[in-house]
Amino acid sequence: MKVIVAAVGKPRNKAISAAIEEYEARAARYWPLEVHEVREEPAKSVSADLVREREGVRLSKVVPLDAHVVACDPGGIGQSSEQFSSWMQDTRERGRTIAFVIGGAYGLSDGILQRAPTRLSLAPWTLPHELARLVLAEQLYRAGTIVRREPYHK
Repeated sequence: MKVIVAAVGKPRNKAISAAIEEYEARAARYWPLEVHEVREEPAKSVSADLVREREGVRLSKVVPLDAHVVACDPGGIGQSSEQFSSWMQDTRERGRTIAFVIGGAYGLSDGILQRAPTRLSLAPWTLPHELARLVLAEQLYRAGTIVRREPYHK
């Protein structure tokens, strides 16, 4: 099993970037983690649909065809940390590659959403993609600690 995080753009805020790196490093202790950042599409003089489409093409190139795609989407299902860790453990036991996909400022393309059998809400609010990536990284770490019954999750 491999876990892929495919995200549009690089974190601009240094503090958020450092926190993302920290939690992704922690999560990698529990899950074989691969992170791919794709270029953000400039939104000047083009529609939001075109931005999503172009970013979706870039995201599709870094997500293996056989991966179980999880679209990080505000309209997705919400899970407790315990439910998420259980789902991650079940997926690990099946040996599937999981690809979590985080869109840019305009969200994910229809192509990515259609490819994703799972849509996961990281919060009941709309989050900037940098914060969405931080929340996902922390929850991947937390899921690992829950699976191993370590004290981080209280």
